Amino acid sequence: MSKLFEASEINGMQLSNRFVRSATWEGMAADDGACTPKLTDMMAALAEGGVGLIITSHAYVSPEGQAGPWQLGIYRNELVPGFESLTKAVHDKGGKIVMQLAHAGYFAAAKLTGQTPMAPSAVAGFAKGPRREMTIEDIRQVISAYGAAAKRARQAGFDGVQIHSAHGYLLSQFLSPAFNQRNDQYGGDIRNRARALIEVLQSVRRTVGRDYPVLVKMNCQDFIDNGLTLEDSLQAASLLAENGIDAIELSGGILTGGKLSPSRLGIKTEEKEAYFQQDAAAFKKQIHVPLILVGGNRSFQVAERLVEDGVADYLSMSRPLIREPGLINRWKSGDLARAACVSDNMCFEPARKGDGIYCLTEQRQTAKEGA
Repeated sequence: MSKLFEASEINGMQLSNRFVRSATWEGMAADDGACTPKLTDMMAALAEGGVGLIITSHAYVSPEGQAGPWQLGIYRNELVPGFESLTKAVHDKGGKIVMQLAHAGYFAAAKLTGQTPMAPSAVAGFAKGPRREMTIEDIRQVISAYGAAAKRARQAGFDGVQIHSAHGYLLSQFLSPAFNQRNDQYGGDIRNRARALIEVLQSVRRTVGRDYPVLVKMNCQDFIDNGLTLEDSLQAASLLAENGIDAIELSGGILTGGKLSPSRLGIKTEEKEAYFQQDAAAFKKQIHVPLILVGGNRSFQVAERLVEDGVADYLSMSRPLIREPGLINRWKSGDLARAACVSDNMCFEPARKGDGIYCLTEQRQTAKEGA
């Protein structure tokens, strides 16, 4: 049997294989961030399709941290019952599910929150409109909000939580010199820039305990001028490991893109897959916690090689599982053809219109064949 289908565990969370559904904005939440039946059905389908671990899309931990419309929220207790239905549906299909906790910071949606977005520093050039630098009290409140959100996630039946510190969201902004130009204990060298993230981890631990899986998603690099480097990312990861993180999902880049960032479009050959694998190898040499690698994974053969070679412990995908929720079961059955996803990003078009995420390319092909 392939190592990809070996059972494993992350801090007691038993997983049936090494495939992870990476967080993807589905655009299926209610206006207040509540879970909906449509979203529950999507997650249940992923569990039924054989995904070892499902990670929800980013759920904002406090109202001012909302990134966009129809985004999940976990900022108040009244939202918990809806998530209980979600976790039950996944568990009934034999799946495991982790909630991703997030705050958009600089990239919060002012039109939705009614507030000026706050950030580590009020730097210009990344988005239109004013930004305000966070006070120490702002930082403390966000740290507390992460802890409270994690407690709600555990109450709702999630098997763990993932702290979102990638792609230019708030905790990623603290790590990045391009966004963080503070002169206090939260700015300067990487130990100081990582302080907010470490204090969030500590806050989460205080509320959920040591026996509950706490993961993080972070960038290997920002791939922008003056962004987070691999060297600094490794130092931040070491601090996370020292403070008891249970697994790291490694990604890269920020919301606004960047000329150095690998292309997410047209991943048609194995050579274009797993575009963060070199950085992942560096992580595995230095950081001794389970590593989940996301970024362009499309074929079983590449996934298997990465795990067998010790580059990663788990392989994470998002867009391929939008197209094929049953992809993992297909591979397990012996049909090892590469994922049908063509990496055109068309799946986000219906989500932006409020219809929820789905593979628009597949729908068009089906319609054309039926014409």
